[in-house]
Amino acid sequence: MSIAVSRAKKVRRAGLLMTVLILSACSILPKPETLVIYQLPATPLSTQTDTVTSHALPWSLRVTTPYSSQVIDSQRVLVVPEGSQVSAYSGVRWSDPAPVLVRNRLASAFRANGQLSSVSIDHSGMDADFELGGDLVAFQAVYQNGFPIVRIHYDASLSQPGANRTVATHRFEATEPVQGKDAPEVIEAFGRAADRLAGAMVDWTLQHLKNAK
Repeated sequence: MSIAVSRAKKVRRAGLLMTVLILSACSILPKPETLVIYQLPATPLSTQTDTVTSHALPWSLRVTTPYSSQVIDSQRVLVVPEGSQVSAYSGVRWSDPAPVLVRNRLASAFRANGQLSSVSIDHSGMDADFELGGDLVAFQAVYQNGFPIVRIHYDASLSQPGANRTVATHRFEATEPVQGKDAPEVIEAFGRAADRLAGAMVDWTLQHLKNAK
């Protein structure tokens, strides 16, 4: 009987020791990062253009996803605190990679303008008279004199796929100061900069399409 009691005590002690070891291991494991996912903020579409003329131009346009570096082609919210060092805001992510965010913003801006017969994106598989694409060179916050500024740089190319020719190219850059230093304020500045970029690219594209044949 004493042998059985002794064995039972050893089993209980082993169980207690295992519990302590498990709890100790849990306390030193890194806690999973809590992510906040942001969409790219946008000005209400009804206020993006002064006048909307339904299908004033007989052309269809396909907006393609711009090319970018591997650093930019991600869901991280990038920041360049100084020099050429690239970092990212902790705990926040975009809802899509940056090139997709820009493509969707441009397509929405053209649709809101309403002057083209149709607007599609590259994944739709639809044919189009003209195609707008290019290179997304910068999509990040940078620090100037200790304050963050959002910078978007897009080298655009307007082409005519059917004729296999480039109609025009242009460099677009939009900057927007951040009203603060926290992540939500940085996200809002990205939205304002993207609105400015989209507005400029819509005007430029339509100007060339008005003279197209």
